[in-house]
Amino acid sequence: MRIAQVMAGAQTGGAEAFYERLTVALHKAGEDVLPVIRKDSARAARLAVHGLVPVQLGFGGPLDMLTRPRLSLLLRQERPQVAVAWMNRAARHMPTGDWTLVGRLGGYYDLKYYRRCDHLIGNTRDLVGWMVRQGWPAERAHYLPNFTDDFAGVLPAELGLTESAPKLVALGRLHRNKGFDTLLRALALLPGAELAIGGEGPERAALEKLAAELGVAPRVRFLGWRQDAGALLAGCDVFVCSSRHEPLGNVVLEAWSASRPVVAVAAQGPAELIQDGRTGLLVPQASPEALAQAVAGLLADPARAAALGAAGRAAWEAEFAEAPVLTRWQDMLHRLAPTTGRA
Repeated sequence: MRIAQVMAGAQTGGAEAFYERLTVALHKAGEDVLPVIRKDSARAARLAVHGLVPVQLGFGGPLDMLTRPRLSLLLRQERPQVAVAWMNRAARHMPTGDWTLVGRLGGYYDLKYYRRCDHLIGNTRDLVGWMVRQGWPAERAHYLPNFTDDFAGVLPAELGLTESAPKLVALGRLHRNKGFDTLLRALALLPGAELAIGGEGPERAALEKLAAELGVAPRVRFLGWRQDAGALLAGCDVFVCSSRHEPLGNVVLEAWSASRPVVAVAAQGPAELIQDGRTGLLVPQASPEALAQAVAGLLADPARAAALGAAGRAAWEAEFAEAPVLTRWQDMLHRLAPTTGRA
C-alpha cells in the first residue's frame, strides 16, 4: 500500500525520532512509503540509508505560499492511499484528495490544525479520550502506541561521572516542561549520587546556574543532545523522568527497553504507562522530596531496582517493541485506506 508520511517537525525530538523509526519499519515491512519532510539534510540522509527517497519541502509559517501547492502536486502525482500528517505544521499544509488523510498527534494540540483530517491517531489512550472530549468523533479517533529501539545488551557510554557513585540519567529537551529543576533539587537531597542529563535546550544556562546555587554542580554532567540513548541508559543505576508535562514519555519506553528501573513524576504519559510499584515508581508533581525518596529507596535496594527493570522490559516487549506496534500500525493504515479505487 502506498503511504505518504509527512513530517514538518524540528531537527530533534521524540515525535521526530519515532517518525523516522516507523517510516523505516513500514518500508522494511514491504509497504510503499513516501517520506515527505521539512528541509533537513541529516534526516534525509538517515532515511536514505534505508533505501527511502525523502522529498524535502519548506513547511514554513503563515507566509509560506509554496509548500501546500507543491505538496498537493506531489501527492496527486504519487497517489498514496493514506497520507499521515505528523504534528501541527504538517497538518496545516496538507491538502485533501482521494487519499485518507490521517493526523498523528503526540500531544494535546489545538485540533483546528487537523480539521481537514478524516481520522486522528493519538499515542496514548488519554490523548484519544481528550480528542473525543474536544468534539472529535470517537469512531474517527484511534490509539496507536510508539515503539522504541531495543537497547538490550548495549554497552554503557562514558557519562563523565565518578565510577563508584550511584548514577542517575535523565533525557530530554532542556525546557521547563521537563522538570529538570525539580530533579536538581532532588539531587541535592541525595548525597553521593551523581546525574547525567542528555539533552539541549533553552533552559541550559538556568539549570547550570541552579545546580551551582544548590551546590550540586560537581555532581551533574550536561551532556548535550545525544544519539546514543541506549548507551547512556546502560550506564545508569536509575532512570529519572521528572517532566511536569509529558504526553507520552518515549524516554520511559527506552528505559524499559534497557531494563533500567524508572522513577517518574506522575505526568499524563508516565502515569498511563507505569504500573506504580511494578514497572516503575510514580511520584507527585513538584515534589523534589518525593522524587529523592523514591530514588534513594531504589539505590538502597538493588534487588527491587532490578525487579522493576525486568518488569519494565517485559512490558516493553509485550506492547512497545517494534514487532507488535508495527503490526498495529499496518492493520490500522490498511483499514483506513479507501475501499474503492486502487488495491
